[in-house]
Amino acid sequence: MPTTADAQSFEAILDYLRQTRGFDFTAYKRASLMRRLVKRMHDAGVPTFDAYLDHLQVHPDEFEALFNTILINVTTFFRDPEVWDYVAAEVLPAIIAARDPSRPIRIWSAGCASGEEAYSVAILLAERLGLEGLRDRVKIYATDVDMEALAQARQASYPARLLENVPAPLLDKYFDAAGDRQTLNRDLRRVVIFGKLDLLQDAPISRVDFLLCRNTLMYFTSEAQARVLERFAFSLNADGFLLLGRAEMLFSHSTLFAPVDLKRRVFTVSNKLHARDRASLPAAADVQRMVPEMPQDTRLRMAAFDAEPCAQFVVDLAGRLVAANLRARQQFGLSVRDIGRALQDLEVSYRPAELRGAGARAPQGTPPD
Repeated sequence: MPTTADAQSFEAILDYLRQTRGFDFTAYKRASLMRRLVKRMHDAGVPTFDAYLDHLQVHPDEFEALFNTILINVTTFFRDPEVWDYVAAEVLPAIIAARDPSRPIRIWSAGCASGEEAYSVAILLAERLGLEGLRDRVKIYATDVDMEALAQARQASYPARLLENVPAPLLDKYFDAAGDRQTLNRDLRRVVIFGKLDLLQDAPISRVDFLLCRNTLMYFTSEAQARVLERFAFSLNADGFLLLGRAEMLFSHSTLFAPVDLKRRVFTVSNKLHARDRASLPAAADVQRMVPEMPQDTRLRMAAFDAEPCAQFVVDLAGRLVAANLRARQQFGLSVRDIGRALQDLEVSYRPAELRGAGARAPQGTPPD
């Protein structure tokens, strides 16, 4: 059991990571985070949290080792074969049957680690559609916050132990042996787009037919899980599917998702909620429709404001939200329905926490720190 001093020193390390490297781990479960941090301290030969903070400040290369320990990635091809059998027999055929051939099938592997999960889906779809159909009809987005894992995923080269669940015919068909490793077929690799994405901070991928996020949510607090699941609900098409890991439950979020197969952790978005709430993520044009009588130069300024890549929103002296650009709406879950509401009633007023103090001083003309 950590002492109060240990807990304070541990929080100081998390704050240092957020301030210097932009990684915000405050939403992660403390026990899991502390256990992994202690493991890294042991490997680095540093006995205390205070000493490890000093170590980080003196050795910048330590950040990468620490992140690799915190964001540990353990995955294989077709992990939990029973789940993948269900995906192959039920989920993917349903998606293919419901999609016009002219409309792309969009898959999102969130928390993809080194890419095995995303490539597993690509293999199953290649079996259904053929390599040409896969290229023409499928887009697979694979995201993670671990840049080293993403680099490994793009190489698509794996040791034999990670391929134990790949049936021999598929191994021969889609992999090329290179020494003691196997490299995935180039045509399959081209279908998967890898990129860095923070599930809590970055705008989610939209219009998704199948979203896989297995054993990633379990590392977040319940509050953070709820925020991520809200984003997933917006991401998924009305008839899309969500696949979670066996350790992850959705009982506390049953209004967002309905189970398709609870044993295998397959869900779909609640149709009633989807129809009501999807409209709360407006397109840029929605802001212009709110102010149709504005002069042309004002509309141009609003359009430029909405296209600004940095999240920005405007609050009046009474503390009401006046405007929010597209990036702010995506990042903080704001919508046109929030215009005119008190900022203190919106979730964005609590995230990030630094906004609260700055917002309180703004009406008095006091500049932020």
